[in-house]
Amino acid sequence: MREIRLEAGLSGRDLGRLAGWHSSKISKIEYARQAPTPADIRIWCEHCAADDVALELVVSLHNIDSLFVEWRRMERAGFKHLAETLNVVWDQARHYRIYSGLLVPGPVQTADYVRALLGSIRSRRNVIDDVEDAVQLRMLRQQSIHHRDRRFAIVVEESALRHRFGGVETMAGQLGYLLTVGTIPGVSLGVIPLDADRTLVWPTEPFHLFDNDHVAVETLTGMLTIRQSWEVAAYAQAFAGLAKLAVYGAKARALIAQSITALDALP
Repeated sequence: MREIRLEAGLSGRDLGRLAGWHSSKISKIEYARQAPTPADIRIWCEHCAADDVALELVVSLHNIDSLFVEWRRMERAGFKHLAETLNVVWDQARHYRIYSGLLVPGPVQTADYVRALLGSIRSRRNVIDDVEDAVQLRMLRQQSIHHRDRRFAIVVEESALRHRFGGVETMAGQLGYLLTVGTIPGVSLGVIPLDADRTLVWPTEPFHLFDNDHVAVETLTGMLTIRQSWEVAAYAQAFAGLAKLAVYGAKARALIAQSITALDALP
């Protein structure tokens, strides 16, 4: 908001006079010592000739509490509760664009793969032991890829196929399932080869784009939910670029088969 004021060529005292506020209120808002109300934002933007950004700022204000939520907060009641919460979010969308360079993405994970991931998280973050209940709920979510009214565009880095979780048998089962995923109506699975030219499109953080409504970004310590329209559009553009780097169909299956072969060579 300070940038908006400066671009309008107004001092804090000038804006306060126009808005009928004490100049100290301007300072408190700009230095995050006081949260603005939606009305404050609209008045601020009106006097700074920036009405076009008022709506996005108000949306940001409404969503700020849920913008970033720590895993330890979400997992406080256990994996089962978290899975129930996320299942509701997933049920509300119809078009999913998913990118991952680290793991096989959630909608196409097998039960054993999920079990291995949650078991690892439980040991590191001391979550209560309700892994089996959570696995069952995650498998219910996985059924959404078979719904005819939903579309899934999934892009993974080849490196995600090489990261082992749960041992050789679990990974072999997971990779074997991926060989069949591309045959599911409404599902597109692309794999970005390790030797792809990344000059124009770099690998990025894992993210899920739900319709054109919001993006969920998984970080080391929590979940970032992005709802600003320009940011959602940026992730949609990034996904389109990543999708162009990927191979599909027989070429994607060949890369998956190579990853399975590499498992066979392990001691």
